[in-house]
Amino acid sequence: MPPRFYVEAALAADAILELPDTVVRHAQVLRLGPGDAITLFDGRGGSHAATLVELGKRHALAQIGAHDASEAEPPFRVTLAQGLAGGDKMDWLVEKAVELGVAAIQPLQAQRSVVRLSGERAARREAHWQALIAAACEQCGRNRLPALAPVATLETWLASAPTAGAGLLVSPRATVSLPALAAARRDAWLDTGITLLIGPEGGLAPDEEDAALRAGFTAVSLGPRILRTETAGLACLATLNAVLGGF
Repeated sequence: MPPRFYVEAALAADAILELPDTVVRHAQVLRLGPGDAITLFDGRGGSHAATLVELGKRHALAQIGAHDASEAEPPFRVTLAQGLAGGDKMDWLVEKAVELGVAAIQPLQAQRSVVRLSGERAARREAHWQALIAAACEQCGRNRLPALAPVATLETWLASAPTAGAGLLVSPRATVSLPALAAARRDAWLDTGITLLIGPEGGLAPDEEDAALRAGFTAVSLGPRILRTETAGLACLATLNAVLGGF
């Protein structure tokens, strides 16, 4: 398989495109050269076969080829509303959620969040996560970049009635099994989509869970074991893929 690269510029067959610096550096690391085949995608759907025409130390040109409309998206849409996790956990979670087909990611500041982000610091982290999303799409074969929303407080986010379709709150106190509920509501969820709400380290505070329930979320369980925050969302995405046909 030719290496895949994301570019922001709109792609068109038969055009010559100057590749961005990030792609130039990546191509150099891979020891690519003129004449090598690559694949380019712009996040708008599908991809283009392409050929490197020039590759210098600081620039590269590619000849854009035919458009391939193939997609690797799951048949359902999931928004992951994730309580901010500390260290590199959030980076790892974003990357793996993209691989598992998440459609959108909403980072949330909750009461028990170890990390506190706002202003310029939040903007830097969001730019970093956006780069991780693009890199994960390059690796896993997706041609549509999941949307990344700005960091928001859980209270503000809940007040905006974010649930499009099923709103699911993952809680160790829940008694409703996520796999069983997904199997029972499969057809409906394929149409409406799903919003998954995951707490940070330590989970959501009781009043935050109550607020989510009042906003229309359904509390669901992943079984008797307590999962870490960076595991819970991914376990949910894998479950939904298995039950709803994403695999």
